[in-house]
Amino acid sequence: MQKKNMSQILLAAILISGMNFLVPGTASAAEWGSITGRFVLDGPVPEPVVQRKKGDPTVKDSAVCAATDHLSKDLVVNPDNKGIQNIFLYVYKPKEIHPELKESKNKTVVFDQKGCTFKPHALIVRTDQKVIVKSDDPVAHNTHTNPLRNEAVNFILAPNDREGKEVSNPIPEILPMQVKCDIHPWMTAYWYVVDHPYAVVSDADGKFTIKNLPAGKQTFRIWHEKKGYLDRRYNVTVKPGETVDLGEIKYKAADF
Repeated sequence: MQKKNMSQILLAAILISGMNFLVPGTASAAEWGSITGRFVLDGPVPEPVVQRKKGDPTVKDSAVCAATDHLSKDLVVNPDNKGIQNIFLYVYKPKEIHPELKESKNKTVVFDQKGCTFKPHALIVRTDQKVIVKSDDPVAHNTHTNPLRNEAVNFILAPNDREGKEVSNPIPEILPMQVKCDIHPWMTAYWYVVDHPYAVVSDADGKFTIKNLPAGKQTFRIWHEKKGYLDRRYNVTVKPGETVDLGEIKYKAADF
């Protein structure tokens, strides 16, 4: 009797330990991994370009749009650590998606306007998310998207519209698209619409992290608004259950 009970206990333990492989939709750490790294400028940091000077009367709606100096956003480099901001890094055609990431947890993302500047300047949007376009400015703005696959939008946003308007992009885009304000032509931003969670924009220090990637070789694309593709086939081997540190990925000013 004792031998029979021990056999039953052993069988139950084996079944429980193997449950991740038997139940659809579960994932073990052995199947997924993460990457992290930093985009860095190789060489001297260029002087920032003043896009609008404070008090410039030639700027439309200057009381709002030229209330302070505004620097160009087309190449943002941190002068303290040379980190490059607003670089898009994304997997090109992922083979699998982590079960917990197949749908976005947040179904909306906010795209705001303050001081006649879009915030954020670079945005990742998934196809199951809606963009809520808002304004914190006391002047009217226009939001005009330029997609390749989705239907373009072009609408006026009333002053101080904090409720905002919804924009849907149900089709993944080939590359980031420009968003602009036709009323204030210096206002530009970029959205990248994807149907997976493996896309990121580098932060103010040039840092990025992408979690729960399928283990094995993954091909990434690296894109920046000033250049376009910095690398169309950046290959990384994702290690199961680990975070691969890619270190510093360096580019020279001439690369942009």
